[in-house]
Amino acid sequence: MIISRTPLRISLAGGGTDLREYYKEGGGAVISTAIDKYVYITVNKRFEDTIRLGYSKTEIVDHVDKIEHKAANVALKYMGIEKGIEITVVGDVPARGSGLGSSSSFLVGLLNALHAYKGEFRSPEVLAKEACMLEIEKMNAPIGKQDQYITAYGGFKFIKFEPNEDVFVDPVICPPEVRRELENNLLLFYTGMDRSSSHILEEQNKKTSVNGKELDRIKELAYEIRDCINKKNLDKIGKLLDENWQNKKKLASRISNSVIDDYYQKALHAGAIGGKLCGAGGGGFLMLYCKKEHQEKVRKTLKDLKELEFGFEPTGSQIIFVGS
Repeated sequence: MIISRTPLRISLAGGGTDLREYYKEGGGAVISTAIDKYVYITVNKRFEDTIRLGYSKTEIVDHVDKIEHKAANVALKYMGIEKGIEITVVGDVPARGSGLGSSSSFLVGLLNALHAYKGEFRSPEVLAKEACMLEIEKMNAPIGKQDQYITAYGGFKFIKFEPNEDVFVDPVICPPEVRRELENNLLLFYTGMDRSSSHILEEQNKKTSVNGKELDRIKELAYEIRDCINKKNLDKIGKLLDENWQNKKKLASRISNSVIDDYYQKALHAGAIGGKLCGAGGGGFLMLYCKKEHQEKVRKTLKDLKELEFGFEPTGSQIIFVGS
């Protein structure tokens, strides 16, 4: 039996510039951190000569071709596993539409577990590359590359995407006390709105050429937020997050809506400085930058939303159990 644990993530700025339609011209950049909420995947040899896959539903099939879960299907085929295996998936947050990168966390974690199952070790770089290849090339998902890399590597990272497909993953440098202050000033609230990121990202991809100004600024904001952290100037980050959000909302029609905008404005009036929806938008988790003295007021204002307490996670996808 093999168990992998792969973190979810939050992105502060740069989302959208990791899409090939954008970075192929001048490169992209994001600043992201893994968080201590996870996707756990258990892989075990099955007694029967079938495949059992347990997630929000249970599939039992006699061949990999019959698996309906697309990511599991392509991952097993890529690994050359056709039958005789049992896989179960457990996550700390809703699997669909959270905006915390759960789909990429699942695939990175599954690849990690399957490699371990076959007695192989793969580095974070290889896991991220394999996950990108399967999601973007094999599954034709209209997504970027940041989620696969941050969940594979973990930690607080500044990630650059080059036109030639190279990816550079650099740590965000800051003293521990600055990191803790930033961590303590970020809040996550679940909007309860389920959405499919693929529809939003498809529209965003098609509009890349007309959204060049906004995307260029979103990339610049990733650099500016990194500089604020390096220089211990955290008070400016909330305003930069808000600017990122205002630009992001222009990229596609369903990134926000009147309900989300109302929650966001109420949070600002209660003392939050800025924030954004995590992921592609349209629902999922609302992230806010708010100093300690105003957080209780923000919580009371958003009392209808469930808060997710979290911390930064220094490690990426890991094998946490190997049984005989």
